[in-house]
Amino acid sequence: MINNKTALAVCLASLLSLFVSSAAQAVTFDDAKGDDKGPGNYVYPTDGVYKPGSFDLTRLSVKKSGDNIEFAADVNSSLEDPWGMGNGFSVQMIFIFVKTGPGGHTEGLPGLNVQFAPGSEWNKVVILSPQKKARVVGEAQTKAPKLVADIVVPNSTRGNNRTIKGSVPASELGGDGNVDGWSYQVIMQSNEGFPAATDLLTRKVNEYEGQHRWGGGNDGDCDPHVSDVLESADAKQADMLAYTCGANGESVKPATLKMIKK
Repeated sequence: MINNKTALAVCLASLLSLFVSSAAQAVTFDDAKGDDKGPGNYVYPTDGVYKPGSFDLTRLSVKKSGDNIEFAADVNSSLEDPWGMGNGFSVQMIFIFVKTGPGGHTEGLPGLNVQFAPGSEWNKVVILSPQKKARVVGEAQTKAPKLVADIVVPNSTRGNNRTIKGSVPASELGGDGNVDGWSYQVIMQSNEGFPAATDLLTRKVNEYEGQHRWGGGNDGDCDPHVSDVLESADAKQADMLAYTCGANGESVKPATLKMIKK
């Protein structure tokens, strides 16, 4: 027979287990402020819509809520909607790569000019874009057909204050759903409504900045088209985004990213 003390102990143990399980369903990464310069010397486009800090990633938060997983990325500037996208933001484009299990992809998405290190392959990527989901998915189908099955786009992505959020069904990410056990990498980019024929809604980096072009890179396609990434003590941004171009702008050594895990 179970006495009252035993029953109470069992109840408390169950509650503690439930609390631990619940607490394990969220993870947060902080990123340094002021490092929105890509490999180190990138310069914002000159148009006034690209406010200082707009592409400076400061935090990534991932949380499981019921059957959904919520992603939130903070930037170092108040969000604005100068292009009337209707989502509370216009200029940012955020790629959240997730490693949910073994294997995965080492290539990045078209227009980013990055790859991923062995052991840091990604299984899924969540795109937080002010563009309509249908536009993003359509571009992915056309420009990344071999990767499109692992590209996930929220039904709705919203920006408020300094945070851009999107929620996706956990089933679309696969894995065990234990978000604090996964690894992540974030690429800060800019929403480009008129991308190059091979680029997935991404804005280019050139040698010199222009009204809607980043500067400080290379006019070829050898430089990472990235303003900021998530870094850790063992994976520094300057190291991951280091690249080498050939004489004709071809890639000799591409930027190589690593996944970050708590």
